[in-house]
Amino acid sequence: MSRRTPIIVATALVASLVGLPFAARTVQANETPAADPLVKRSETGDYIVQLDDAPVTEYDGDIAGLPATRVLPGSKLVKTASQVVEYVQHLTNERDELLSALPKVKKLYDYSYTYAGFSAQMSYDDAVKLAKSSGVRSVEPSEIQHQDTVDTPRFLGLSGKGGAWQQAGGVDKAGDGVIIGMIDTGFVPERASFAPMETTKQSDAIVAKKWKGTCQTGETGPVTCNNKVIGARYFNKGIGTRPIPEEFKSPRDYGGHGTHTASTAAGNYGVDMSVLGRDYGKGSGIAPHARLAIYKVLWSVDQAGGGSGTDADIVAGIDAAVADGVDVINYSISGSGSTFVNATGLAFLRAAKAGVFVSTSAGNTGPGVSTVGKNYPWVTTVANGTHDRDIQTTVTLGNGKTYTGSGIGAGTPNAPVILAKDAGLPNTNPNLCQANTLDPAKVSGKIVVCDRGVNARVDKSLQVKNAGGIGMILVNLTPGTLDADLHSVPTVHLDEKAAPEIKAYVGSTTNPTATISPGTPVRVTAPKVASSSSRGPSLAGNGDLLKPDIMAPGTNVLAATTAFSAAGGEYAFLSGTSMASPHIAGAAAVLKGRHPDWSPMAIKSALLTTGTDKDTSGKPIQNDSGSPGSPFGYGAGLVQPKKAMDPGLVYDSSYDDWAKFVCGSGQVPSTHELCANGKIDPSDLNYPTIAVGDLAGKQTVTRTVKNVGDLPEIYFPKVEGLTGFKVTVSPKLLVTLPGRTATYKVTFENDGAPLEQYSFGKLTWKSNEHSVTSTLAIKPLTVKAPEQVNGTGTSGSVQVPITAGYTGTLNTTAVGLTKADVGEAALKNPGGVAFPTANPQANDHVAKFTVPVQAGVKYARFSTFDADYPAGTDLDVFVYKAGTTTLLGSSTGGSAEEEVNLPAPAGGSYDVYVDLFAGAKEQTVKLNHWELQADEGNLTVSPAAQQVQVAGQTSVTAEWTGLTAGTRYLGWLHYSDGADGSGSTVVRVDS
Repeated sequence: MSRRTPIIVATALVASLVGLPFAARTVQANETPAADPLVKRSETGDYIVQLDDAPVTEYDGDIAGLPATRVLPGSKLVKTASQVVEYVQHLTNERDELLSALPKVKKLYDYSYTYAGFSAQMSYDDAVKLAKSSGVRSVEPSEIQHQDTVDTPRFLGLSGKGGAWQQAGGVDKAGDGVIIGMIDTGFVPERASFAPMETTKQSDAIVAKKWKGTCQTGETGPVTCNNKVIGARYFNKGIGTRPIPEEFKSPRDYGGHGTHTASTAAGNYGVDMSVLGRDYGKGSGIAPHARLAIYKVLWSVDQAGGGSGTDADIVAGIDAAVADGVDVINYSISGSGSTFVNATGLAFLRAAKAGVFVSTSAGNTGPGVSTVGKNYPWVTTVANGTHDRDIQTTVTLGNGKTYTGSGIGAGTPNAPVILAKDAGLPNTNPNLCQANTLDPAKVSGKIVVCDRGVNARVDKSLQVKNAGGIGMILVNLTPGTLDADLHSVPTVHLDEKAAPEIKAYVGSTTNPTATISPGTPVRVTAPKVASSSSRGPSLAGNGDLLKPDIMAPGTNVLAATTAFSAAGGEYAFLSGTSMASPHIAGAAAVLKGRHPDWSPMAIKSALLTTGTDKDTSGKPIQNDSGSPGSPFGYGAGLVQPKKAMDPGLVYDSSYDDWAKFVCGSGQVPSTHELCANGKIDPSDLNYPTIAVGDLAGKQTVTRTVKNVGDLPEIYFPKVEGLTGFKVTVSPKLLVTLPGRTATYKVTFENDGAPLEQYSFGKLTWKSNEHSVTSTLAIKPLTVKAPEQVNGTGTSGSVQVPITAGYTGTLNTTAVGLTKADVGEAALKNPGGVAFPTANPQANDHVAKFTVPVQAGVKYARFSTFDADYPAGTDLDVFVYKAGTTTLLGSSTGGSAEEEVNLPAPAGGSYDVYVDLFAGAKEQTVKLNHWELQADEGNLTVSPAAQQVQVAGQTSVTAEWTGLTAGTRYLGWLHYSDGADGSGSTVVRVDS
């Protein structure tokens, strides 16, 4: 028998603490979906209600007297069409009827075009009533989301001879007639990037025909529109009174994020740009002749100026943009990486169906694996790469040594330098140069060495200035980007290699000095993947869809912004995937202007299949830490709009394909409307890249390409990379006619590749004129087996089906069955608010269980069960390494059935928080905990060893006996090839 360890319970009867709201649920890769996701209590008090009716983009005419409004392939939504107006009135009647029974509900927005429903402020009880009402499909909380170039046209091949702009007909044709909708923080209309531009009658007519939007001037800081920014709206019913007093109740931007992204995507050509008095030349947006439509959904809620918004406002902005007639949407806002079917994802699904190309940021939570967000296949998810134009600054120490980093300031004279750790006020930790930690008596007149981390980089220089410092040396402690921020004092940002040398000199020298030089533009090797850029493989889709899709410049991007963000100026260098995404939105607009008949997925395909995985030196793209890059960082590579203008072949897909993909992913039940036309293996979606996250020895995927050129062409396949795989492409050549399609199959067979890890490669179809490249990401498994099998009774058995990923001997061993250790805690006053994940604490509705876990444990699970509680109980579970704020896993469904799994946990203690989110006023909660470490003698598996063939089907039988009735048991089957390959299946038995 394995040794049992006690569960230590701690509860604190203190006031509830609410931290910063997290943007969306993060589902761990091994987390079991909630049994009832119906209603989750909203921290904001706002909910998004989805009707049973289809939105305008999908309604197929099944209601008597109401003609169909669905958008057909190649068509666009026309919100003024009579059948659309009639159907929207029908949805209005449905909403009114539902709300008539709930007089206390305050409606915020109607959604009709990309999402059928509404958002409203209401009590949790009213939300539950609505969820149970006839005609309502779902009710979900409105969460808070957060906001996630002078030489760029040259770097990306837009300008210059043969560039994308020239192919489009010149700068004044780049994006001509195309409307880009910016879902962001608004804009500053006075910036030259948004000034009126010269247009033609033909271009104006194209825009007028599809544009149905408006220019909403606003109440404070009113804006005006022109023929560049043709529309502007703002959505603040969800955010309510949270914005700071300085915010503008209008489409005018305060924080600067939206102005920056909008001018990057489609700012005017030839705009003079200067920062801190230094002239950086003339800049341009990626699609300088595209029109802009501004949808302000993010608001500054603190003095830092960042943008935050609620799902209710965001979905309203998306719905309006599609109905107004935009061609492209840019969405540089945070989002879930674990689901395809949240409200935002569904709104974008219908936007894509309506012919709108959507560019989204991948997220800024890298470089950890599986951190990429917005993994919907119908959007293009963009990673952050560095630019080949860097702004560098040099610091020269008193010993004569110099170090080069990033910085755009004016520099400093030779001055004394001090380490922040030696410049602190009493009883503070000043290393990070946070507020109220630096002593003016020690800092005045000096340059301060500050560590990167925790507080914003620009806040550190502000604290140095406030304490009387004249400069800052900002040092990375670990590999990361070097950023040319607008600092309050001249600053040089240095890497982790320079940091110890700087500190050694300053800390050991009597009267150390330093000089910071002015920032200077230089050429560097690029791109590199920024450390902060979120990485794949995506949690959604089990690795069968490669995300991010592509990379664009996102580090030190120069564009227009607000005076707040530009230290009183008009332009600033900003970094993040937020800055990368509008590059792709602009590139899509240029392609749309040149090829108005192309679908969003055809445009996406053109961008992806022409991307490059090489840097400017011709070598493979690296991470900015110096380690080798991979498609999980850069997707299909750096975008090359010049080549995308004439891609040869494209991979297209439609709403029906996406629906089958979602159904095949297992995220929705087979009865879901998205499963009406069946399902596909997610790897078979007709995508420009190919990913297989669960290769059981051998798998064949199918793709269809369309010739978008003017001439017939013959293409031959070439496979690169994927060492250890046998890759077979059939047929051996493709004969493609203009406007016609051709289908091929690719079979991947493991032939010695390392098991349980991804391998990468490329499949390129080459003709005399074109090269069409698909990035490949394949993970061969030891075995493909169920994640969990279930059984009941004190004795019994269950058969476990297996597909082998290799040829050889399959060894199977059993661990357990182990009965649950159960800890209890008395809680009261359900919280009904988001658990503060960044500041976990016990209180009257949150129990803290500290669980010791021994070294060598194979698998640990923490669970709660619906069966232990009255109906209506909602629990959430969060697991941390003991004594830290490092969240290892969470389960936050809409019931009491929650589960967090830790495969091969490190030895030591873990803090497990159980939150009584909703239910009875007083409740005893039970945390079930298992540590699977040894054979308990009650579970056997047969056969223990068997010969298997690659891709062959087999099974093992798990049999148990001698269990105690009324007890929950957990076991674990471990599969091994006798070498490095392994796999597992959890065995759950309720006796």
